[in-house]
Amino acid sequence: MTIADERIERLQELAADAVEDDEPGLAREYVRLARRVAERKRRSLPESFKRFTCDSCDTYLRPGTNARVRIQDGHVVITCDCGHHSRYPY
Repeated sequence: MTIADERIERLQELAADAVEDDEPGLAREYVRLARRVAERKRRSLPESFKRFTCDSCDTYLRPGTNARVRIQDGHVVITCDCGHHSRYPY
């Protein structure tokens, strides 16, 4: 595991904690920073990070708080408060 991977993982933890503490602006900054680190070091983001962030507004998603999760036709559909949908097979 490289330093960039460790930093991305730590930023994911900080974003989750910030959402839990009701600080969405801080969580958004952590998500943006993690994406920037991944781009610069040409690393892919972990699957758990991709699934719990909105591609449109960079919000860290917490189901029930700022995201709605539904199951439709073999897919999990996650809807952010901004209206962006993400679909994943299950």
